Amino acid sequence: MASVVEYKGLKAGYHCGYCDSAAGKASCGMWAHSMTVQDYQDLIDRGWRRSGRYVYKPVMNQTCCPQYTIRCRSLQFQPSKSHKKVLKKMLKFLAKGEISKGNCEDEPMEPSMEDAVAGDMALINKLDLQCDLNLQESLEREVKKKGKSTKKEESNEFIQSQDKNEELGSGEPSHAVDVHTAPKPGKGADLSKPPCRKAKEIRKERKRLKLMQQSPAGGPEGFQAPREPKTKPNQPKSLEELIFESLPEDASHKLEVRLVPVSFEDPEFKSSLSQSFSLYVKYQMAIHQDPPEECGKTEFTGFLCTSPLEPENPPNGPDCGYGSFHQQYWLDGKIIAVGVIDILPYCVSSVYLYYDPDYSFLSLGVYSALREIAFTRQLHEKASQLSYYYMGFYIHSCPKMRYKGHYRPSDLLCPETYVWVPIEQCLPSLENSKYCRFNQDPEAADEGRSRDPDRLQVLYKKAILPYGVFKQQQREPGEEAAVLQYASLVGQACSERMLLFRN
Repeated sequence: MASVVEYKGLKAGYHCGYCDSAAGKASCGMWAHSMTVQDYQDLIDRGWRRSGRYVYKPVMNQTCCPQYTIRCRSLQFQPSKSHKKVLKKMLKFLAKGEISKGNCEDEPMEPSMEDAVAGDMALINKLDLQCDLNLQESLEREVKKKGKSTKKEESNEFIQSQDKNEELGSGEPSHAVDVHTAPKPGKGADLSKPPCRKAKEIRKERKRLKLMQQSPAGGPEGFQAPREPKTKPNQPKSLEELIFESLPEDASHKLEVRLVPVSFEDPEFKSSLSQSFSLYVKYQMAIHQDPPEECGKTEFTGFLCTSPLEPENPPNGPDCGYGSFHQQYWLDGKIIAVGVIDILPYCVSSVYLYYDPDYSFLSLGVYSALREIAFTRQLHEKASQLSYYYMGFYIHSCPKMRYKGHYRPSDLLCPETYVWVPIEQCLPSLENSKYCRFNQDPEAADEGRSRDPDRLQVLYKKAILPYGVFKQQQREPGEEAAVLQYASLVGQACSERMLLFRN
């Protein structure tokens, strides 16, 4: 199936959530009725981003806060000291129920602030969503797509059934987890119970057994010690070893991460939707101070439960296939966080994160990003081309958004030539100017630029025809300028594959 899009043109002079400018933002956008994962991969490699079905590209040399696409090279990623503290904090909480007092000194910012912007799409997505929320009904009348009516009925069914399930998804922590009070000091160990082995002691014991096995006289014949992770002596632990460190059998809590496709036809997605929606409302109201009317069921389904990406499951792809997913974090049988991600041919792209504010002490924004990097590496084992983790936009002019640059090694996308440049090479230029061309070769041009607009594909009255033929039939004022602008932004390859809907 080909991608079908409707170009909406330039939208300028609206409020910016980053610098609070009343009319400083500028972006071009299009409504995607459907989109292949390859087309979207190529678009985000040209600076585009999606919010639900709305796909937009900031006008970088015009907007008040230039937004540079950032990607992390996940295969070379090494967690920083602050990242390790977050992972250890989670392990201590799961193992013993310990709640860390205060904040990690080496974290780039206060956890509440860091978590609030961990899914930086919140601000721009909300703006674009509110401006284009009314598009779907009018556009769906033009392009009849298989399954649309079914999905809409199921979406309405979900909305109507919310009140029945409100109690299930209240978003409140279970009674087994008292997150508001720290453990009471001074009581000491319960001598009536067997002593609890610490994770550190278990690791020491494993190391001792391994040494015994390696020594000719270190242990009984035929004895085999438990297998240790493949880490050389004096080398730092890998991200996976830090995340999946074994917990004691009597661990206080159980954390499970589930990957659920964004589809109203998926039973697991439908069954968890009520709880997921309640969590979203709680997060938006507590973290972003949204009034209830701005985080309703319509916004939730349109923003986070609707995607133009057509699922694909090729034989050489990951087992879960490509498309849009919710990565749900279940703690003791309850959802405490949801990471919305797109799995594409070359990357895992982070769309949004929402979580239970009662668990802010776990730095879930950082923790989920590290889990998504590890997940990218896992997918790479089956799909060798998939090796990058896209973190949305890096906004150097907004200090609270600079934390994304701490996931190294990472690259920024040059806004003129669309080549990737290591972030270390970009930062000196960004200190001097908000808008920068990162490619240092003055002769370099956009290799994927539109060279032959007449080859662009147009969908008109249910017929597909090249723009060179279509323009001979049209004399609408401004039509050619809009099409040429679209072609220049999406590039030649996408303009020839995607169908530009015209009415």
